Amino acid sequence: MKRCIKVKLLLPIVAIFVPTLLFIPKASAGSFGAEIFCTMRDGGNDHESSWQSAYSYIKKQKGGLFKTSPKQAAGQIIETVVRERDKFSYCVEYLDQLHPDRKLQMENNRKEKRKKQEERLREKENINYSEESFDRYSY
Repeated sequence: MKRCIKVKLLLPIVAIFVPTLLFIPKASAGSFGAEIFCTMRDGGNDHESSWQSAYSYIKKQKGGLFKTSPKQAAGQIIETVVRERDKFSYCVEYLDQLHPDRKLQMENNRKEKRKKQEERLREKENINYSEESFDRYSY
């Protein structure tokens, strides 16, 4: 009886993981994502729209159990451009925007945290002030 229950539990797990491991798409998603990004940038589009188009394509084509993060997608695009230099020679100048300045990002994050803390303090002060009731006739 216990063996039957173990087999019943094991079978769905195997049925889920084996197909995803066997049929994972190859690196062509990153290659075509790089082509999308570079073609759009070369055509005069801004970084954000080009990046969103390439990233959404890579996410959609990747498949598998786990989703592709933006850092992984940017890495795939950079890897493809570097690997196929002669094909994407016009795109090298746009790669720096895929990984922006980390120090600048850290400073911006710190500023945002400070602003949020200040807003929370102001809200607490406003709540404490509004909770107090004043009797206008008490002297």
